[in-house]
Amino acid sequence: MTTAPSITRRRARPRTALWVLVLPFVVMFVLFFVAPIVFALVQSMFATRNSGLGLGAPETVFVFVENYARAFDDPAFLASLGRLLVFSVIEVPLMVFTALSLALLIDSGRARAPRFFRVLYFAPYGVPGVIATLLWGFLYVPATSPVLQVLSSLGLDVDPLSSGNVLFAIANIALWGFAGYNMVILLAALDAIPTELYEAARMDGASAWSIIWNIKLPLVRPSIILVTVFTIIGTLQLFVEPLVLAPLTTAINSTFTPNMAAYNQAFAQGNPNLAAAMAVIVALIGFVFSFGFLRLVNRKGNRAW
Repeated sequence: MTTAPSITRRRARPRTALWVLVLPFVVMFVLFFVAPIVFALVQSMFATRNSGLGLGAPETVFVFVENYARAFDDPAFLASLGRLLVFSVIEVPLMVFTALSLALLIDSGRARAPRFFRVLYFAPYGVPGVIATLLWGFLYVPATSPVLQVLSSLGLDVDPLSSGNVLFAIANIALWGFAGYNMVILLAALDAIPTELYEAARMDGASAWSIIWNIKLPLVRPSIILVTVFTIIGTLQLFVEPLVLAPLTTAINSTFTPNMAAYNQAFAQGNPNLAAAMAVIVALIGFVFSFGFLRLVNRKGNRAW
């Protein structure tokens, strides 16, 4: 008679332990991920209006999608979206190609001191984005940059912060900071490839390029996709680099990127509801781009993720 309750208790214990382990994550996920999104969505559907010919107390009214219409009707915000698209076209392929090249070089077996170069390439990731941008900012200003001064003495006047070059200057900072991080992800995938595959390929007379093309790249494809998605999401969040470089150049204004436009609306123009709508638009664009890319690479049943 006591067998059934004891079995029930033994089955209940793993579930209790599972909830004890998972509950802190669920609470933190709801508080710091779900709640801000819901708050931003709610705020984006309200607006503050003054009553009594501007003399009365301000009122918060429900306006539904009016803030979204205002955001898309703002030429500065639309220009920032276009600028971000151009930056993504520059940054995403450059980041993936650089990280993959570094990973393949270190994994080639011919690289000397691979552990040293692994740490060397990863080290910039430990530098905060503000500090990294300040360091590169000094190198981008002709008055303080020894590189630009040497080039100027040779007759080459280069201005990385001009309107035509500033996107490339920002892309260089992002590349310097995150290429090593992405390289580590790809190196971990390369290290997981069984060495027997390489030995069999060499016995069949395969060259180094053939091994890269036919063994390494296909087997690290999921990691390449992961790095690409990370880069797309990170690129759409562009904020720190242009904000820090803005005092050094006239090519960057307060609405240079969508996040800067939202920041300007929230803290300079005093319109947090419109800022929330802009932030939601950027989040939706990131969602569409990321899942659109995953759907593209997983088409025709060739699923990598």
